[in-house]
Amino acid sequence: MDPGPPADSAESHMSHTPKLDGVETNGSDGSRSLKIDPVLTLAPGVTLTLGEDALLLSGAELVATPKRRRGCLPRSGGQRANGAPDRIPFYNILWAEIDENGHWVNISYAAETRPRYLEPRGARLRIDPSLDQLARGPISERIEAWLEQLLDRAYGNASRRKRAWVLVNPHAGPGGAEKIWEKQVRPIFEAARMPLTVVRTTYCGQAVSLAQDLNVDDYDIAIPCSGDGLPHEVFNGLAKRPDARRALSKIAVCHIPCGSGNAMSCNLYGTHRPTLAALAIVKGVPTPLDLVSVTHGSERTISFLSQAMGLIAEIDLGTEHLRWMGAARFTYGFLIRTVQKKTYPCDIAVKVEMDHKEDVKRHYRERVTQAGAAPTPGEAAGPEEEPGLPPLKYGTVQDKLPEGWELIPHEKLGSFYCGNMAYMAPDANFFSAALANDGLMDLITTEGDISPLKAIELQLGVESGTFFENPLVSYRKVSAYRVIPRNQESGYISIDGESIPFGPIQAEIHKGLGLTLSKNGGFEAPGPAGWDTVTNSERLLA
Repeated sequence: MDPGPPADSAESHMSHTPKLDGVETNGSDGSRSLKIDPVLTLAPGVTLTLGEDALLLSGAELVATPKRRRGCLPRSGGQRANGAPDRIPFYNILWAEIDENGHWVNISYAAETRPRYLEPRGARLRIDPSLDQLARGPISERIEAWLEQLLDRAYGNASRRKRAWVLVNPHAGPGGAEKIWEKQVRPIFEAARMPLTVVRTTYCGQAVSLAQDLNVDDYDIAIPCSGDGLPHEVFNGLAKRPDARRALSKIAVCHIPCGSGNAMSCNLYGTHRPTLAALAIVKGVPTPLDLVSVTHGSERTISFLSQAMGLIAEIDLGTEHLRWMGAARFTYGFLIRTVQKKTYPCDIAVKVEMDHKEDVKRHYRERVTQAGAAPTPGEAAGPEEEPGLPPLKYGTVQDKLPEGWELIPHEKLGSFYCGNMAYMAPDANFFSAALANDGLMDLITTEGDISPLKAIELQLGVESGTFFENPLVSYRKVSAYRVIPRNQESGYISIDGESIPFGPIQAEIHKGLGLTLSKNGGFEAPGPAGWDTVTNSERLLA
């Protein structure tokens, strides 16, 4: 699921001296801007050209990088004999500027030095001082204007130099988060000129209090370097603030994958590779994110990812002692519990919005194809007189069952699994119809008394993309639910992979309450199989 190098293309160009021709054009935001030539000549044989999808370079020199391995030359575009690139995809460009002496144009970019691994690199191009005599006005101003247009192409709708609050959990997953941050991720952010404030967490739950006390006006994004546990803490810390709505709509919570599951990164950036995620954050666009309130006992917990009881919860929480295995611990836990054919009796009440898979696919198609469907960031900020979390529409799990809800007994439940994102791990697209801000949760239930072979078939279907259509899977879009375990003294309930005390829970969703950054304004999952196919009934009614 890692994206390949961004495509780029080139056309034939004629080099000439850069100029601002004085022709004004209307920008997409209604502003007036000066049209600049696509080709910038810096010296004889030294040019920069704005191609269709890439920056084309002629006469560039590679800037040496410390401890650079032999043979690791940039793979984000073509190369000159000296190792310098002759083109760089716009997506990979991190920064561009004139050096302080005015002698060179420096281009910073993310180069694919090996498959699915990026490193910051630099190319420089010499400025011929005699160009000042050829150009109308100071050449530095013209170059700066041209580089500004280059950065506009490189960043698109993304903000430059995002102010980042970084949290590093050295104990995330199998360990190594500190090294990943320092060696792989920080250099990319620094090359993109991002202001960084870095905090190392030392104990579980610390990020909750840190986010609760954070001055949100000092930062644009929060970047946990961890598994999915640290983003969960950040969301809950922001939610505990008196100004929770503003904080959740102001700080975009991102993710550098350093854990076992890394679901958040998989959904938002299409990868669990730290360097690819780092570049996606640099170029990420603001994306409103649904959040879920889960009440259990007298507590209210915010969930951004999933809630589980039964087999899935046991696979996750029951294998905590096997974190050294990485993601393989989930497969091991599944096989052990499948052979046992364990069931989890409970009563379930659900506020169903879509009960049939065809309706779910139709809803998915309408949302992803509708132009401008995504709300603007801050939509859920709410009125100023209610700055805290939104009130609970259906009350808590301790209240009377909401009117119209019916508790239905499930004697042989295998899994109760409710998702707010699609991927739960790199190869686990459980909730294929999940959307970032449709105001709905995706609920899956399966029975636990099926044969081990059927259970394995279900699991394999998650990776192959057939899980959604399997008749043994109940897949619904819901806005709220209540689950009450029965005949069990103890067990596991998971919220975003974090354990809560075993007992009844109730959940409801808040549309667009949170904020994150994504590559394209939504999730990178491919959607349920056949979602873009029009059914016969729809064709007849068209």
